[in-house]
Amino acid sequence: MTESPTRPSWNLSTKQLIRARSLRTNSTDAERIIWSAVRAHRMNGASFRRQAPIGPFIVDFICHDAQLVIELDGGQHFESEHARRDARRDAFLRAKGFRVLRFNNYDVMSNRQGVLEMIAAAVDSAPSLTLPRKRGRGQAAASGEAAASTAEEATP
Repeated sequence: MTESPTRPSWNLSTKQLIRARSLRTNSTDAERIIWSAVRAHRMNGASFRRQAPIGPFIVDFICHDAQLVIELDGGQHFESEHARRDARRDAFLRAKGFRVLRFNNYDVMSNRQGVLEMIAAAVDSAPSLTLPRKRGRGQAAASGEAAASTAEEATP
């Protein structure tokens, strides 16, 4: 009998794990505000993770069910070099199927309710994970009822 590994085998470097843990420990005021609103399924029942590694990047917040990434940007993100990096990051995440919402820290601090409403709307507009009903079920029941009513009309 083979033993199952005690930890999942993610393809993450130790450096990336340490960096993500450090970012979770040293979060900004804006990150703490958003985290308090989305943690523990508080945002429309959606499950969020914070400072999560995705490929070579560490995203601020992610909801896998809604395929949504939330990035909070400080003042340094307005510099041209950071803007180019953010564009590459967004393109990578979109290629993986994620939608990316970006807010700057000032927006979170000054318009908290507006930011949270935008996040809630993005979670609500996510494609449903439930499968559609099979086509044959409703049609079979309807044709069965039609056949029964036709049989009743045919008998004198």
